[in-house]
Amino acid sequence: MLELINVSRKVGAEDHIVDVSLQLQRGSINVLLGPTLAGKTSLMRLMAGLDAPTSGQVIMDGKDVTGTPVRRRNVAMVYQQFINYPTLTVYENIASPMRVAGRPKDEIDKAVKKAADLLQMTPYLDRTPLNLSGGQQQRTALARALVKNADLVLLDEPLANLDYKLREELREELPKIFAETGAIFVYATTEPHEALLLGGKTATLSKGRVTQFGDTTTVYRQPRDIVTATTFSDPPLNVLAVDKRGGRFTGKDGVDFAASGAHAGLADGRYRIGIRPHRLELGKTQGAGFDARVSLTEVTGSQTFIHADHAGAEIIALVHGVRRVEAGDTVHLSFDPAEILVFDEAGDAVGAPAALAA
Repeated sequence: MLELINVSRKVGAEDHIVDVSLQLQRGSINVLLGPTLAGKTSLMRLMAGLDAPTSGQVIMDGKDVTGTPVRRRNVAMVYQQFINYPTLTVYENIASPMRVAGRPKDEIDKAVKKAADLLQMTPYLDRTPLNLSGGQQQRTALARALVKNADLVLLDEPLANLDYKLREELREELPKIFAETGAIFVYATTEPHEALLLGGKTATLSKGRVTQFGDTTTVYRQPRDIVTATTFSDPPLNVLAVDKRGGRFTGKDGVDFAASGAHAGLADGRYRIGIRPHRLELGKTQGAGFDARVSLTEVTGSQTFIHADHAGAEIIALVHGVRRVEAGDTVHLSFDPAEILVFDEAGDAVGAPAALAA
C-alpha cells in the first residue's frame, strides 16, 4: 500500500501540493483527475521520489520513504511525451529495465513476450521505434513499464498525444492490463470520461488539493462539493442560482420547481443547482425547465451541443440527434429535478440527487 499523510510541497512562495492524504492499495487503479496545473504531475513526482515533500510523510508497504530518491524505489513512470531508445528494437526497449537490473536471460525473454502479447506488440518486436506508429511507440513505453515489475506504476496523461481511435483502444485495454499485475497504478488525466472508463478509484484535484477520493462512479454521482462536481464534468457543469422557499426552488427567468427527495427537507435559503449537460432536453419534456437564448450549436454525429445564455449564465446542453437551432433563437431546456445536484452558498453538496445519476 502507498500512503500519503498530510503531504504538502511548496516551491518558493507557491503551494504546489496542499495537505494531501491518500491510501492506494496494491492491485488498484487510481485516477488523478483535474485540469492543467491542478497538481497531478506534482503529486506523482512526490509519489515516485522525484521530489521530496515540504511536509508530510510518504509510506510504502509500511516503510517511510519520505525523501528517498527515485533510484532507490521500485517505480515505473510513463509520460505524455513517451520515450523509447531510437536505436534499439522494440524487444530491447522493453527488456532494458530488466537488463539493467541484471535479470536472467530466460526471465527477460518470458517477461518481454508476455508484455508484448498483452499490448499487441508481438509482431513488431524486431522493429525500431522510428518504424512504428505513435500508438505502437506508446505501447512499447507501457510494456517497458510493465516488465520492470514495479511496485508503483505512474502514468502521466500517457494517451494525450495519440489520435482518437488509438486512445479509445488503449483506454479499453489498460484496465485489463492492470488486472494482470499486483502493482499500484496511478493514472493522471484531464478527461472525466477517461476516468469513468478506467474505473477503480478517482481523486479529483484542484489547485494542489485533493477535493475528493473514492470509487470513481461514486465521486462522479455524489460529488461532495461544487469544485469536485465541476472537475468531474465535461462538458462543463451548468450552475444556476436559486432560492428555496417552502417546498420549491425558484430562480431567474422562470425557474420554478418542487424540491424532491433529500432536497425537500433543506432549510429555506439560497442555493446553487448543478445540471449536467446531458441531463438537459430541448423543449418542454420534463418536470422543470427554463428559457435560454442560443449563442452557438455544434453537431457531432448523433448529438448536438447547444450553447446558450440564461439570465447571464452560460448554459451547455448535450441533446440526442441533429437539432437545427440557430444563434439568436430562444429555446426551452428541460430537466428532471430528481437528477440535479444542490450546493449551499459555501459550495458544499447538500442532500443527494434522488436518481444518483447526475
